Amino acid sequence: MLNFRDGPFRGLTRRSLLQSTAGLLSVSCVAEATRAWAEERLAGTGEVVVFSWGGAFTDGVRRNVYEPFTKATGIEVVDVVADLAEPQVKAMHQAGRVDWDIAYVATGKYPEMHESGMFVPIDYSLWDQESLEGTPPQTRFVDAVVVETSGMVLAYDSRAFPKGGPQNWVEFWDVAKFPGPRGLFGSTGRTNIQFALMAAGVAHKEIWPLTDDKLDRAFEKLNEIKPHISKWWTAGGEAPQLLNNREYAMCSIYDGRAMAAIRQGAPIKFAWDGAILGYDYATVLKGGPNTSNAQKLIAFLNRAQIAAGWTQGTNYPGPNTNQIKYLPPDLASQVSVNPENASRCIVEDPAWLMGKRPDGKINAEYIQERWLAWRAA
Repeated sequence: MLNFRDGPFRGLTRRSLLQSTAGLLSVSCVAEATRAWAEERLAGTGEVVVFSWGGAFTDGVRRNVYEPFTKATGIEVVDVVADLAEPQVKAMHQAGRVDWDIAYVATGKYPEMHESGMFVPIDYSLWDQESLEGTPPQTRFVDAVVVETSGMVLAYDSRAFPKGGPQNWVEFWDVAKFPGPRGLFGSTGRTNIQFALMAAGVAHKEIWPLTDDKLDRAFEKLNEIKPHISKWWTAGGEAPQLLNNREYAMCSIYDGRAMAAIRQGAPIKFAWDGAILGYDYATVLKGGPNTSNAQKLIAFLNRAQIAAGWTQGTNYPGPNTNQIKYLPPDLASQVSVNPENASRCIVEDPAWLMGKRPDGKINAEYIQERWLAWRAA
């Protein structure tokens, strides 16, 4: 598991975040430096075929990453849109015909695909020193690198709590002090189980692994809050909409969704204490048609200024902490790579989740089975 209190996060202070304003004054110079570096190190021809989730995500990444990459290197980026990359990557691998070059893969899907040999090693020799120093080693694997981080955070309607709403999961469970309808993500149970353990007094560092005794304790705590859940949301856009409509007084929500809603004027506030962080990895597909160009795009998007562009375009940051100095101060204070926020978060343990129980079931599958049974009861 990652420990955001160590490594590259050490030395990033409140002062350095405030000084990010000064960094904005020299963005044009930095952009020129990035372009010159890319022209020298990453120039090429042809194209690179990249998976994308479509919609606002694709628009933001194309504007802030892909178009600057093409302008600097001469390599065209071709988007292929799908809801999920993993099923198609597996199908292409099995068929022996890989049409994509880069796929973004979820944490829980990566181990199996890695073991099956679907990816080629990342060429870190193409990365600049600032990218390597700013990206924690634990997020850089042999054949994958974290491309973005999403956090499930606690949000509330500021109109319902004008003097301040709940700031942690203990307070989320406190229906007397903070009355009102609540919402939690209904499709999968892992985040809610962790929230319940924190509400029961389990320290952040003691959450993982999710042993059977901890699961029993979590479901006992979930029994307390279940009557106060007015709706289990399942789509990412539901949570901010239901808050905005006053159907929720508070709920769990993806940090990117919350930030997007706040930018549009929604009366939403959120807290990082006890947030659950999840990752998507950028991978270069074995057998893809443009592997060399794929390596160059991976190196480009992990450069600090480009990483900041990714964050501004998607609201979900990659792990490069050096991007902080290129972000607007209001965004720098809200993202998970801000060390003050990161220190309050919990990072799931994908190796444990993919591990097998004595009965042969994978831990993640067992937890989900218990969750669905509890929901249905």
